[in-house]
Amino acid sequence: MSKPICAVVGVGPGNGAAFARKFASEGYDVALFARNQDYLKELEQEIPGSKGFAFDATDTESASRVFERVKAEMGPVEVLVYNAGSGLFGSVDDTTQEEFEGSWRVNALGCLVCSKQVIPGMREARAGNLVIIGATASLRGGAYFAAFASAKAAQRSLAQSMARHLGPQGIHVSYVIIDGMIDLERTRKLVPDKADEDFLQPDHIAEAVFFLTRQPRSAWTFELDLRPFREKW
Repeated sequence: MSKPICAVVGVGPGNGAAFARKFASEGYDVALFARNQDYLKELEQEIPGSKGFAFDATDTESASRVFERVKAEMGPVEVLVYNAGSGLFGSVDDTTQEEFEGSWRVNALGCLVCSKQVIPGMREARAGNLVIIGATASLRGGAYFAAFASAKAAQRSLAQSMARHLGPQGIHVSYVIIDGMIDLERTRKLVPDKADEDFLQPDHIAEAVFFLTRQPRSAWTFELDLRPFREKW
């Protein structure tokens, strides 16, 4: 019997890799999407049943080809985790038109294009999960989040629209708001004085994401916010 397929778009050393490990441990074969081919090869060796696909979320023209490869080589995607995100920060004075558009292309347009690749198969099966990884910036625009907050707000609205349209067709769309700093080497360097308890752990985020995909249809979550217990909000 073939395993279900989970596709993770935006596989980095933090959340993306944690999502891939979690779904693999739960019996999925995992399609890994990232720009860094060397890193994809490393993960393929580490995660049984995984396969890497070089992909840039801003290259919308290549999306159909890459997802067709996934379907042909692995099978139809039952879970899509859209984790690609651009964390560009700056005020309206600092943000260029190119930066603004680039952030929107990664967070909003890329999400639309990738979702459209898997929706037909999910609709045919009348089942499937789209999990989109968002941020607190989707709810409020900080002074130095001109590009990022705008892009994340667009992404959240897209996810909400898809959830309302696709839910009655059996497709569960959920949006995860990450409220806090994720425990990565680069974030630790930015705030070296913070305690371990101040960071979100990627493996724990992955547990929550997997939980969303296992919810019974009578009690689906659209929006889930995650933060360390000491985070102010």
